[in-house]
This record gives sequence, C-alpha cells and structure tokens, in this order.
Amino acid sequence: MADFRLAELREFLQATPDTTSLRWHQSPQPAPATASFAEYTALVRRGVAAIEQGTVQKVVSSRAARQLLPPDFDALLAFEELQVRYPQAFVSLVSAPGAGTWLGATPEVLAEVTAEGTFRTMALAATQPLTPGLTPQKAIWRQKEIEEQALVARYIVSCFKQLRLREYDEIGPRTVVAGELLHLRTDFAVHLRQVPFPSLGTDMLRLLHPTSAVGGMPRQAALDFLHQYEGYDRAYYSGFLGPVNLPQAGVARLFVNLRCMQLRPTEAILYAGTGLTIDSDPEREWEETELKLQTAGAVLEG
Repeated sequence: MADFRLAELREFLQATPDTTSLRWHQSPQPAPATASFAEYTALVRRGVAAIEQGTVQKVVSSRAARQLLPPDFDALLAFEELQVRYPQAFVSLVSAPGAGTWLGATPEVLAEVTAEGTFRTMALAATQPLTPGLTPQKAIWRQKEIEEQALVARYIVSCFKQLRLREYDEIGPRTVVAGELLHLRTDFAVHLRQVPFPSLGTDMLRLLHPTSAVGGMPRQAALDFLHQYEGYDRAYYSGFLGPVNLPQAGVARLFVNLRCMQLRPTEAILYAGTGLTIDSDPEREWEETELKLQTAGAVLEG
C-alpha cells in the first residue's frame, strides 16, 4: 500500500506543470538551539540531582543536532531508504504549512485500536547498541535500564487504574531490536468487546501523552523541569502521528514521533533523548543520544 501510494505521488508530481505550491514546507520557526557535549552532560547532571532531591522520579532529557543535507537530497528517496532500513518501524514523511517537513522511523506505538477490537500500547525504554554477534536473547541489561523501563510500564498501568480498568494483558519486558539498537519492551492489550470502555482508545491517548518515556514522572514535574532547563523547543519531536480511521472507521495506529528529523532548506535538525534515573551517567547518556541520532541520520550520509 505505501509503495503504491508513493508511486502515485511521484506520477502526480511529474504530471503537474506548476509544482510551486507542492514544494516541501519549511517551518517558520528558527532552527532550535543545539547542545554541546558539555551542555548536555550538564543537563543530565542537573536531572540526576533533581531525582536525588525528590523533585522528579524520572526525567527524559533530549537535544537537537544539525547536519547539512547532502547534495541533491531527495526527501522521497530518503523515505524509501528508511523503509528498507527499518521494515519494523513506522516510517513517515510529513509536510504541512506551519509545521514544516518531518522524516522519521519510530519503533514506539503510543495507542492502537485494531479492526478486531483490541486496544494496544507499549512501554519501550532502555537502549544499547546491537553489536555484531549480539542477539536479543543474549542481551544483558544494567539495573539503571531495567528500572527506566519499569517506570514506563508502571506509568501505563497507572493510566489503566485511573480508568478503573483491570482487564488487560501484559507481556514482557522482553528485548527487541529497533534498527541498530536494542530496547526493553512490555506490550499491553485490552479486548474492547469484553470490557465496557467503548472510548478507551481516546481516553488512554489523553492520559498517556506525553508518556513517561518522553517526559518523565511525575508528568507535570518532569515537564516543568524540561521547560526550565532543556534549552530548546522540541517542536513535533516526541509528539505523535499515524493513520486514523484507516483502513476503516475506528481503526487507528498512533506512534510516538521518535528517531526523526526536521528538514530545512540546507540542513536537517535531528532529535534524540534519554531517560534519566538516579543511576544515570552523563557521558553514557550522551553516547546514547549519538546512537539514536544515527537511526534517521543514516539517510544523510553522502
């Protein structure tokens, strides 16, 4: 389906005499500030200090990075390359007035309602590189990463509790592959035809976003910390996107906008974040953002 629609789009662009109005949109906002190694590790230390002081239980710091676009960069070709590189991810290319143009490959489902009447979400956190010879079965996780993922899973359970919902399936955590990275993931499912919650998808979306995987816990305290100290506007990074009412009414699959970049006239703005706990090491958190930047950034290599 995606390949067919992409071919249709290419034919439409080639057949349209005046494509002035079809150029990729550019955000009217200035490019965000980028953090150096020293600035980001200082942010991590500040986040760990806030956790030690009890201000937050967890906070997800992030940063932006700028990279020049290669000569003759083609957004549609980059989209196709991401599809090939990451067949299990949700690969998107979005261009809209006021929002600009965004390209990404995210592994994280925020909220899904299937045609069979099942609601699904996931707790995805903790990161390590997928090195040669390493398989999910052989992965070893540090206590910091196990706790980071457990906090996200507990956050989802707390959302179910707010709705007084007890009938859900929970599977995990287990190690999964996302591109060149490994993560810990717990899957949650609710069979909507067996519970009296017809609007569960909408209710959970309202409660989940922004999840503790992109903000922190408690939610408002973590968001206040990020607003004060992170030092840049995330724009649509860590928001959500995906098909709604497709292929039929009531079916939706929304993803957290991770592993993404904002395309500008001569450069791309890439984004990456890391979940901080009391055991976070600033240098390792920087290295984790470097790994995550490489996911979407791979299509910018000349």
